[in-house]
Amino acid sequence: MPTNDWWSSLAWEALSSPMFPHPLAVHAQAGGLSVFYPGTSIVANVHGIIGGSGNDIVIGHSAVTEFNEARVDDFSDWFVTASFQSGTSELRTTYGHGSPFVYVECEGGSPTVRFSETPVVWSGNANDAVLGISVANRHYALFAPSGSSWSDLSGETWKVNDHGKNYFSLALLPDNRLETLQQFQRYAHSHVTNSTATWQYDSDTATLTTLFEFTTKAYEGNTTGTLFAMYPHQWVNSSTDLTGQEYQSVRGPMKLAAGSRFETQMHYPGVLPSLPVHANTDQLLLRQLLHEETNRESTAVADTYWFGKRLGCWATLMPIAEQINDTKTLAQLTAQTKQGLENYFTASNTAGELKNSGQGLFAYDANWGTLIGYPASYGSDNDLNDHHFHYGYFIRAAGELARRDPEWASDANWGSMVRLLIRDIASNDRHDKLFPYMRNFDPYAGHSWASGHAKFGDGNNNESSSEAINAWYGIILFGESTGDKELTDLGIYLLTTEIQAINHYWFDVTDQFHHPDYQPSVITMVWGGKGANATWFSGNPELVHGINWLPLTGASLYLGQYVDYCEKNYSALLSENRIDDEKKSGDSNATTTKSDSANWDAWDDLIWMYRALSDPDDAMHQFQHRAPEAIATSGNSLAHALVWISLLQEYGHVDRTITADTTFYAVLNKAGKRIYIAWNLDSESKQVTFSDGTEMQVSAKQLSVSER
Repeated sequence: MPTNDWWSSLAWEALSSPMFPHPLAVHAQAGGLSVFYPGTSIVANVHGIIGGSGNDIVIGHSAVTEFNEARVDDFSDWFVTASFQSGTSELRTTYGHGSPFVYVECEGGSPTVRFSETPVVWSGNANDAVLGISVANRHYALFAPSGSSWSDLSGETWKVNDHGKNYFSLALLPDNRLETLQQFQRYAHSHVTNSTATWQYDSDTATLTTLFEFTTKAYEGNTTGTLFAMYPHQWVNSSTDLTGQEYQSVRGPMKLAAGSRFETQMHYPGVLPSLPVHANTDQLLLRQLLHEETNRESTAVADTYWFGKRLGCWATLMPIAEQINDTKTLAQLTAQTKQGLENYFTASNTAGELKNSGQGLFAYDANWGTLIGYPASYGSDNDLNDHHFHYGYFIRAAGELARRDPEWASDANWGSMVRLLIRDIASNDRHDKLFPYMRNFDPYAGHSWASGHAKFGDGNNNESSSEAINAWYGIILFGESTGDKELTDLGIYLLTTEIQAINHYWFDVTDQFHHPDYQPSVITMVWGGKGANATWFSGNPELVHGINWLPLTGASLYLGQYVDYCEKNYSALLSENRIDDEKKSGDSNATTTKSDSANWDAWDDLIWMYRALSDPDDAMHQFQHRAPEAIATSGNSLAHALVWISLLQEYGHVDRTITADTTFYAVLNKAGKRIYIAWNLDSESKQVTFSDGTEMQVSAKQLSVSER
């Protein structure tokens, strides 16, 4: 059974919590399926963008007043079918992302519709199979089978007289024009029965093409295909013909199209095992910080999230030690990373006895088809929360080991365990007997979901988008290091798509998609029914901003793709931090100036590194004037902060306009001069070609930097 989906509460609860197959909001209730359009009631304030749910219409069953449960009867990549049953009576309702339709099949009776308030009927009457109605100025169409009629339209509940035909559909209309009703009528009885997203990555052009396909069944006529609404991250990356109609959502405008398929094309932005250590980096200080950080983090067992962050820190430090030829530190980091992973990957202790859950292990749960890491935290066991956040650190660390020691990562050794972790969060096999397909990733929404059960009034949620990127980065690194192209391409698909969603929905880097009344610079938590300017754990501005930055790695340069946005986001943090300091101190004169880091009370190192994406000189000033007792955020290191800031100070900003025909690459730009970076993991030298025609010869197993 899939978990961590937009509809997961349907699987976890007797009925469900609100679900958000945008542009609709639906809710399995005792009386049937509630349908609502949040688009006309979306509001925004400093706390978030709020859409919410309601009860415009409830689709019910003529023979059943109340159902005790709704079960998951069928599902595909972005559609689900909820089955309400009572004795021999059944109401099957199918709905999905982007679909303005709800498809209904009814056994042992006929469909009924009940309204939150008296609807306005603007097309049709009780003798017509098709009705155009409006509820609170939200427009719908009701499509009964041809030849059907309706019970008295003046009552609270309308019943379809379908003469034994068992199908029905409801549609949300973008307006109340007769032409629109007729447009939707053409597709009303072409029910979606399957939805699949498949992808192909062209490494020569760094182009990811994703194909979205609808399978339909015609209950009347011979129409194929359907009407579907595309999210912003889809329509900005697609040449699909649009109808010119749209719906509003908490993600921004969803644009309508028709057909049985559409494609999106996105460019993979590249990642690196590590940023290069520039020659002008303070080598003495770097070695000092490297040694301090190496010995700071304990190797003692912790829960999978916090131990995972230690693994992530060590994995980041390893290529730094490698680049400066600090072989002793590299050996120490490698040994403790191997020890940590191998301990978790082993069911018995050194005495050969089966471990308890406090000693570090992964256990397979056959009931839900999932791998649970112990010690667990944040509901990663009971609620199946955050597996991609936790396990991403393990996968990334394993990928770093595999980069230099492929034998360690072979399936005969530890690679099989790494692959189980990958399958748990992102199995790309629809027939996988152990794990559901793409547990944490939503192919249509374009991003991951964190909650296993989604039992919230606002649907599912995802907070730390950057930790999702860390998981997909780990898959790329492990796949490339083990020569598994299928795995590498999977990671590229996940990472490239999620970055597009992050840029549009978390950050709105082009200032097009956040509600005009929403003034903060970031949506920290994306929910099904809203976007929130808050975290689960703190209102501290440093943490509200930083949770979508960490962990900063060789995959994090995407954060700097839009320099103007980086400046905007940092400036907003300065302002929010000043206001927060005033509240804490009661001093309205409290200030945080551009080059003063003294008032950062959390995650200083992450803030300096993010600052370097727009103003590396200021970032270096803050780093150099850090407090003597400063230590890095868990999962990061001051050594890495120094490497990151120094490189951007020397080479400038991220250049998002250039791609390359290799997996590990980056392009920076300083005052019009481009700096090309590529890392070759192959055993032979290879030529790397960038999209502007620049060519580099990169030696086997080496990092190369070229200034042009």
